[in-house]
Amino acid sequence: MITLNNRLEKMKQSEIIELSTDELQDRLESSKKSYIDLKMAHAITPLEIPMQLRAIRRDVARLATELTKRELQSL
Repeated sequence: MITLNNRLEKMKQSEIIELSTDELQDRLESSKKSYIDLKMAHAITPLEIPMQLRAIRRDVARLATELTKRELQSL
């Protein structure tokens, strides 16, 4: 999510589409965990880059949307 020069990088939709369903579920789980961890850290001590929270939250939404889309297509 954060590069060495402290720039935010979001997952691109094209990258998400290329992932397998298992990889999507793993990434979704790890993204949710990192969001919760960052949110707790931000509550205690303000983050240097608070935009991280929004970027991770949006990545979680992208991953969840792709999983839902795949589930609906398989029906």
